Amino acid sequence: MHRSRVYALLIDTPRAEAEQAARFWSAALGVTTRSDPAEPQFVGLCQAVPGLVTAVQSVDDAPRFHLDIETDDVPAETARLIDLGATEVTRWQECRILRAPGGHLLCVLPVESPAEVFAAEARTWP
Repeated sequence: MHRSRVYALLIDTPRAEAEQAARFWSAALGVTTRSDPAEPQFVGLCQAVPGLVTAVQSVDDAPRFHLDIETDDVPAETARLIDLGATEVTRWQECRILRAPGGHLLCVLPVESPAEVFAAEARTWP
C-alpha cells in the first residue's frame, strides 16, 4: 500500500514571460508572491488555492497548467497512474513526469508537505 495527494498546481509559463505572468496571476488572484533563490524557476502565489501550493513555473515549453502529486512511494504511484492510462514522459531528479489521457502533464514526486498534512490528507491505495 502507498499514499498520495495533490500537492501543487503549477502555471507553466515560457521563460521569457514568466515574470509578467507571475505579476498577472498575483494581481488577478489578489495574493502575494514568494521566491526562493534555490529554486528560481518558481514564483509562489501565496494562498492562491487554499490547501495547495500554487506557483508560476518558468519552462522551456508551451504554456499550460499541471498538477504535482506527492506520494510516499513514487514507483508505486507512477505504476498506479500508468495502469489508469497515463504514460511516462521523462524523469527529473526523483520526480516522474507523466501525460494523462487527454494530454495533460502531471508530476509524481516524493512527499513535500509537512508530515502531519500528508498524514491527514493523503489517500491510501492498494
